[in-house]
Amino acid sequence: MKMRHSIPALCALTAMFVGVLPAWGQSAAGAQTSTSSSTSQTTTTQTTDSTTHVQPGLTYSAYHKPTHTEKFEGYLFDAFGPYAIVGSLGAGAVHQASNAPPEWGQGWEGYGRRVGSSYGIGIVTQTTRYVFSEILREDTLYYRCECSGIFPRAKHAIISTVTARKGEDGHRVFSIPAILAPYAGGETAALLWYPGRFGPKDGFRMGNYNLLDQVGMNLGLEFIWGGPHTLLSKVHVPIVSNATGSHPTQDKP
Repeated sequence: MKMRHSIPALCALTAMFVGVLPAWGQSAAGAQTSTSSSTSQTTTTQTTDSTTHVQPGLTYSAYHKPTHTEKFEGYLFDAFGPYAIVGSLGAGAVHQASNAPPEWGQGWEGYGRRVGSSYGIGIVTQTTRYVFSEILREDTLYYRCECSGIFPRAKHAIISTVTARKGEDGHRVFSIPAILAPYAGGETAALLWYPGRFGPKDGFRMGNYNLLDQVGMNLGLEFIWGGPHTLLSKVHVPIVSNATGSHPTQDKP
């Protein structure tokens, strides 16, 4: 029996919070000498560099190469954050409705196994992407599009699923970790905790669905929760903001 995995729209519509970014410092107004102006600019730069940039929805006009700590915080958000949790609950409901796999039965026990499986796939996926991106020195954090319009932003979110940023200038490259990770999650589930009749072919098929899930997560970060131009841009949840190191006043327009 074919498995049904969670569709991108499910993940994209599950976010109920808003992520925000650090604000850029502003120089003091009024007439100042050249020395005072230089000092103000230096202070602003230092403030910007020392401020934590974390997911969801990073965006920079001038690329900021994230530190190892910032990338690790992004990994924690992707693997254990609200998208992962609520997305797993939704995926479990879809699998429960289709009774896939049937060996897990129905009821709360069956639903719990399906939710746990979806959550486990997500953890393996994000861990694989994080580890390999560190090895290959890639920045796989999601950056919101600085363009406008639904279609350009959607295109950006989709392309970001299979690309990453690299180097000091943050140029975009085709990302092996981003492609490999969804299939690592699918294969791990098929070979480790799914019923014995599942094999590598099933894992590959599940990886295809998992890749679509990553598209859905990016669309959610772009349109639902992630900054001033998202659907829930006015929503502030202190617990989530504290966990991600963000604050409503820190978002860059």
